[in-house]
Amino acid sequence: MTDSFQNIAITTFPEIAKIDFKNIEKSYLKVILINVTLVFLVLFALLFITDFIDFFELHFTFLWFYISLFIVYLLVIFIKIIGFKKRKYAVREKDVSYKKGVFFRSLTTVPFNRIQHVEIDQGPIARFFNLVSLSVFTAGDSSDDLKISGLLQEDAQKMKEYISNQIDG
Repeated sequence: MTDSFQNIAITTFPEIAKIDFKNIEKSYLKVILINVTLVFLVLFALLFITDFIDFFELHFTFLWFYISLFIVYLLVIFIKIIGFKKRKYAVREKDVSYKKGVFFRSLTTVPFNRIQHVEIDQGPIARFFNLVSLSVFTAGDSSDDLKISGLLQEDAQKMKEYISNQIDG
């Protein structure tokens, strides 16, 4: 009885660093900063309402909450600015890749033969800057497996058409 099963060890790998990643549109940083600011404005408003609910008196103890919330806001803004520079994507012959992260870095690569469909989404603030998000879905999951936010609408449409042509064969 001959054993025809082979499992040869791979010793050389393609270098992911050699991928020509493209930067996200610079105007997407404005969208990120506006979104973060809106969230913190709501938090400040809730804090202000909570502070003022007791007979319209401003409490000194709440001053520390305001200062703490403002410091957190500045830290989040700083991290978002640093993290923005790390957001990059690449569309290659057989796959699409996206990398991001400051403290927790991630690199996601989805081969075209696993993709079920591709969507383009646009929020109200991103619409003002003519930016969209490209979402790639694979089989067996209801959420997007890869989402590239901050693309120009024209570029995202071209990417969607290219990926759709690749997955259709």
